[in-house]
Amino acid sequence: MKYLVFFIFLLYCSLGFANEGFEIPRSKTVELTEPSTERVYSLFIKTPRSYESNKVKKYPVIYLMDALYSFQIASGATRFPMNSGAMKEAIIVGVSYSKGSKGASSRIRDYTPSKAASWKLQTGNAEGHAKFIREVVFPHLEANYRVSSTERTFVGNSLGGLFGAYILFKQSDMFSSYILGSPSVWFNNYDVLAINIRKSNFPIKVYLSVGSLEQPEFGEGEDMVTGAKKLAEKITAQSGENTILKFSVIDGARHATAFPTTLIQGLDWIYGKNE
Repeated sequence: MKYLVFFIFLLYCSLGFANEGFEIPRSKTVELTEPSTERVYSLFIKTPRSYESNKVKKYPVIYLMDALYSFQIASGATRFPMNSGAMKEAIIVGVSYSKGSKGASSRIRDYTPSKAASWKLQTGNAEGHAKFIREVVFPHLEANYRVSSTERTFVGNSLGGLFGAYILFKQSDMFSSYILGSPSVWFNNYDVLAINIRKSNFPIKVYLSVGSLEQPEFGEGEDMVTGAKKLAEKITAQSGENTILKFSVIDGARHATAFPTTLIQGLDWIYGKNE
């Protein structure tokens, strides 16, 4: 009898939900337009499990760059810790690339802080993209969701990590915490390190991480480890007493594999309940 039940279950799977595309629970996609350029960006938004039942609670927001890659990882990695109470619940928002952009053009344009003459693709729109997030993305979340106005986390990897470092230096209070994974500090001759840091008036936590194998001798094009160490030194020396930095080197990780560990360890450091 048990084999018959199992066979019926398999048949049901083959005829029903197993053939449907997988959807991330409690998530939706919206499109927002940047007024100055009329570029359209998709946002992927996921609410926590208690959101509908707790009608008065306001939630922190985790803002992810490179949403097509990072949103799925963040959703899966935080599901158990948030649902089990090991991690503070938060709304997860992935900011994707501009609609219709090809390949890496959107991220290269939007995540780089300066114009690099040697690059074929457009660079140097970090200030403009930060403004879009601050003046369009933030107000949309505040108008449509119960979000905390003081707990915002930035998550960026590679060029996204460079973008996060730029915001941290220029507009530190835009986020209350930052997760900077394998930041491309090398971009345009390390010019991000020449930016004068605007010290925060509020407590800020910065989790900075890089893979131990992110170096040319292990097949990488750039020395990400040295760049991350230089960035850590600058943050420690110039950011002021309100900024707390945690720097981590992930043993055995390459540029293509370091981010998932960076993400969950950074979120656990910021939102984990370790008591």
